[in-house]
Amino acid sequence: MTPTFQIGRHTLGLRQPTYFIADIGANHDGSLNKAIDLIGLCADAGANAAKFQNFAADTIVSDFGFSAMGSQQSHQSTWTKSVSQVYDDASLPLDWTEALRDACDKSGVDYFTSPYDLDFIALLSNYVCAWKLGSGDITWHEMIERLASDHKPLLMATGASTMAEVRAAVAVSRKHTDQIVLMQCNTNYTASVENFHHIALNVLKTYALEFPDLILGLSDHTPGHATVLGAVALGARAVEKHFTDDVTSVGPDHAFAMDSTTWRDMVDRTRELEAALGISEKRVMDNERGTVVVQRRAIRATRDLAADAVVEVADIEFLRPCPTDAIAPCNKDQLIGRRLRGGIQKGDCFRLSNLQ
Repeated sequence: MTPTFQIGRHTLGLRQPTYFIADIGANHDGSLNKAIDLIGLCADAGANAAKFQNFAADTIVSDFGFSAMGSQQSHQSTWTKSVSQVYDDASLPLDWTEALRDACDKSGVDYFTSPYDLDFIALLSNYVCAWKLGSGDITWHEMIERLASDHKPLLMATGASTMAEVRAAVAVSRKHTDQIVLMQCNTNYTASVENFHHIALNVLKTYALEFPDLILGLSDHTPGHATVLGAVALGARAVEKHFTDDVTSVGPDHAFAMDSTTWRDMVDRTRELEAALGISEKRVMDNERGTVVVQRRAIRATRDLAADAVVEVADIEFLRPCPTDAIAPCNKDQLIGRRLRGGIQKGDCFRLSNLQ
């Protein structure tokens, strides 16, 4: 049975429209007003949800740990401030929560967050309609268990993880909920086109086979729409991308985010793809009924034939159009050697009603 469940105002499922999640992340740049403006912008661009991230620097990163890594800090190595300082600057004050939820309600989009502190779950629970687990917490089973047991849908990103780790995370969450969105993800935040070689959308096929009772999704950081359209074609029905008002702004999440123009284009192209995917049953479609007649060939007479004539191979040819009651070329064996009930003109098509 195809899984279906609600997140806020929206129904998620394989036969439902793709659910678009605008991850505002750190792109509020420390301003509540900007965060609210981004909610309105993403709603206007076609987002179904605005997602935030709630963390405190001292409970998500170790300043000592990152300092000890030196140059081995992946994309963080380009930051001019320490990792701890960047996270502190990007943190979302908990006292913004109600205002953000109200802004989402006003804009008609769902509000939820990724909590990166166990203590935040109880503080945020009354405001959110779902939880999102970031890829980095895929092995933090206590966090998964706490989120899954809060009676809300759980979206889990699976970037930089093995299949064994994904299985373990799903097993933990399944103890408490069956409302799970499993999201393929590649956690490289450089916005490089080289990342297309690493997104591995075909993992969604693996997920579909192993977890047929879960809704699939994509949490994406690549530029453009190729990965989104590919994921939707493979069955993903929830898509998360970062959202900003200016991709050139300074900050950890702006460069690989989408703005209002690119977001709207992504949504519009996806809706076209959804329409094009259509049904799985192969049949003559409503808009093809006319071409069934005009493009198919009928068996037609090469000469005038009188009543009682026996139809021979030389008497027939295959030409368009093919009226619905005409004999098709694939059924010529029903015609050859048969005697005609009445005469038939050259060029007319043979019908079973013509035969004795």
